[in-house]
Amino acid sequence: MAKPASRTILRRHLNALPYFRALIRAVEDQFYQALSLPRPVLDIGCGDGHFASVAFDRQLDCGLDPSPIVREAAARGGYRLVLQADGGRLPHPAASFASAMSNSVLEHIPQLDAVLREAARILRPGAPFIFCVPNPNYLGFLSIGRWLEALGLRRLADAYRHWFRRMTRVEHLDAEQVWRARLEAAGFGLERSWEYFSKGAMQTLEWGHLGGVPSLVAHLITGRWILASGRANLALTERLVARYFDEGLPKAGAFTFYVARRR
Repeated sequence: MAKPASRTILRRHLNALPYFRALIRAVEDQFYQALSLPRPVLDIGCGDGHFASVAFDRQLDCGLDPSPIVREAAARGGYRLVLQADGGRLPHPAASFASAMSNSVLEHIPQLDAVLREAARILRPGAPFIFCVPNPNYLGFLSIGRWLEALGLRRLADAYRHWFRRMTRVEHLDAEQVWRARLEAAGFGLERSWEYFSKGAMQTLEWGHLGGVPSLVAHLITGRWILASGRANLALTERLVARYFDEGLPKAGAFTFYVARRR
């Protein structure tokens, strides 16, 4: 159901997103190429619908998000149905979906256990649940925090990491064993997981966040993150981030990709 993996994946995301967000979305996009999401599919936390509209070659059955931004998801056409609803109170009957995904969303949800229980309720027995989240390396890899620590400024390093976490609205930064326990408590079994996004890639994401004001201003004015898209205009940007797109799985990554299954 996914589009063939190639450098064109990176270009599709670069055409629509700031480079640092395009990089991580493109890396995650690659993983879906080898995974099966049987229909009907639920996307928990679909946001503006960019990822689904780019990563898959057919519409997903339902995208859901509590934010009004779902109007953008509906306009992009990546879903057959888009709903504005709370993931902790899904408006679906039990066992109504054959698979579910949640791409870089669960880390932002304070009441996470309720969302996992609801995901288990609406999935059929044996259905896959695929998601990705940051792990403890997310903060540990940050370049400014590491530099401050190297200078002996531990308090400033901790303050910077705390600020970055709040700025990126991350509630959960947990290791695999914590996620395994959460999933089992909700009714899932964890089949496999892998870390991705190396220290260098994470620092690219970090500096993109710190320097991302121009893209934000452009989006607020025009509704677009990238004003001049196209391969020629983005060639230099592609060269700068392609090494991280192409790097494969690192020994340690800032994010973890999970494949779980409803028991």
